Amino acid sequence: MTISRRIVISLLGNAGACYRILGVDVLTVAAASDLAPAEAAIRKAYGAPVRFSFGASGALLRQIENGAPFDVYLSANQAYVDEGIRKGVLTAPARHYATGRIALWSRSGEFKRLEQLTVRKVLHVAIANPAYAPYGAAAKEALERAGVWKDVQPKIVYGENIRQVLQFIESGNADAGILSWTLAKDRGGVLLPDSLHSPIRQAGAVVRGAKQQREAERFLNWLVSPAGKSVLQAHGFT
Repeated sequence: MTISRRIVISLLGNAGACYRILGVDVLTVAAASDLAPAEAAIRKAYGAPVRFSFGASGALLRQIENGAPFDVYLSANQAYVDEGIRKGVLTAPARHYATGRIALWSRSGEFKRLEQLTVRKVLHVAIANPAYAPYGAAAKEALERAGVWKDVQPKIVYGENIRQVLQFIESGNADAGILSWTLAKDRGGVLLPDSLHSPIRQAGAVVRGAKQQREAERFLNWLVSPAGKSVLQAHGFT
């Protein structure tokens, strides 16, 4: 491996930093985990260098508040964006780019309804932590509205974000779980009625002091354009 290639790989490995790869600035985006399946398509369609760091929306906002040098923040809950604008770490306006949906998924595929999670054979049910993951909050709300939270709560295992929820199910550490439709739709997941939870209104904003503010604004404008929305719709967003 050449020295120049080692440098490029080293730069790519430093998540959240301001990147320059072969003289090209790379936009850094802190994004909700439900966007992970669309990452490659977004980067390809956008046509300019973008580096994503995925996590729970609330946790990513805390990182930005503590000085993490991102250019763009994409949250699964607009409330976090509004909070960041109020605190002065994000710049107005907030951009609503998608509405998310939740799904029930198990490796076996035998669980199709939330009521099935109450049966004795189901020992562990994974959801993201509702304290800082919007999809976790929606999952808890759905279980409550379905009238099964009391029975399912003792079985709940919390993931830091929905990608960890997916890992819990894939590894067998959870029998089933509730995660984003974007992660479940190509795995045989069951889309849950949106009447079971409050709308998952997703929004983004430019990070105050972003080193690539102009490019960050261009990226957000593209994401809410017909071209950007087309990519998101293809990956399960509405």
